[in-house]
Amino acid sequence: MIHELLHYKKVILASLSPRRKELFSLLGISFTAIPAELEETINNEAPQTQAMQNALRKAQIVKDKVNKDALVVSADTLVALDNHILGKPANAEEAGKYLRLLSGRSHSVYTGICIYYNDLAEINYEQTFVTFAELSEAEINSYIATGEPLDKAGAYGIQGFGAQFITKVEGCYFNVMGFPIRLFYNMLKTILGKEEL
Repeated sequence: MIHELLHYKKVILASLSPRRKELFSLLGISFTAIPAELEETINNEAPQTQAMQNALRKAQIVKDKVNKDALVVSADTLVALDNHILGKPANAEEAGKYLRLLSGRSHSVYTGICIYYNDLAEINYEQTFVTFAELSEAEINSYIATGEPLDKAGAYGIQGFGAQFITKVEGCYFNVMGFPIRLFYNMLKTILGKEEL
């Protein structure tokens, strides 16, 4: 199990995301959070490629600040509709635009994860499909008024008020929260197994 694999490791979470910190605590992981100062750029690459690249860049920034034997974990979550990436909205107006696009449709959530340990890097991603109900303007405006959409990719949070709008999740729920736990577990087994080779 994850907490056993990491019991004697110094774990660094390269993020200040409250959701990721909450999930690490729920998994019994003792960790230190060190954010990677990085502007998450959007380019023409496939969403999963961008998520993995951003996760790698975050891990590289933080690994240089800690001891080599620390295990650095970073992640980046993107929401994509028809391969168009919806990042964190810049303001309430953009949040409304995103929510109107998502209304009554299915989209993909991608999270790239990077684990750096003893100069080894393990990088992978998870994809989850999420379907929204049709949203009225009143619902969109009420949701924006909560403030929740403003710091989240795609302008919604599945673990908060945004849960009311979701009719279907196909794949990993925790991926939509921003950290796919099963993928992380498999990646840990791979990179720690390499250590023993």
